Amino acid sequence: MVRIAILASGSGTNAQRLIEHFAGNALAKVVLVGCDQPEAGVIQRAWDHHVPCYLFTGAQLKDGTLLRELQGQRIDLVVLAGFMRLIPMEMVRAFPDRIVNIHPALLPKYGGKGMYGQHVHEAVIAAGETESGITIHLVNDRYDEGRVLFQAKCPVLPSDTVEVLAMRIHALEHEHYPVQVEKLVRSNS
Repeated sequence: MVRIAILASGSGTNAQRLIEHFAGNALAKVVLVGCDQPEAGVIQRAWDHHVPCYLFTGAQLKDGTLLRELQGQRIDLVVLAGFMRLIPMEMVRAFPDRIVNIHPALLPKYGGKGMYGQHVHEAVIAAGETESGITIHLVNDRYDEGRVLFQAKCPVLPSDTVEVLAMRIHALEHEHYPVQVEKLVRSNS
């Protein structure tokens, strides 16, 4: 069975969808949620689903403490779900093509440092884009530049606010992320 760790920094809706998707799945299971924000909602979501949570700091991400924890837990796949830090090269090397991320735009547009959450939607609307979407990609040592695995699109309407566009993007994330992670698991099995 493939052992999945989710890294998250926020409320955890994508993490919850992933946990629920793999519950009772014979192929893979979410066995750990790692979080760098002690007040993040994802912690409660993990506990509610009986998934252990590991809290760590930015320094522990950089110094290899988190990597050692993941290796000690025999993690096979790392899934980023609203994780707001750059993954160090040492971790990328330890999990080659086994760290996946979701981004709330159609990369390569609106990616990179500082492009997350509402900032992305604000930029998309300000640029007058007529479509946006999600990108699921493998992680390398640069923000949002890993190999793209999947994209899904949605319209950006002239009347859209940041909040309305964010809701449309979240719906795409919740629909596609668990399915694409399962496809990645199957292709690596």
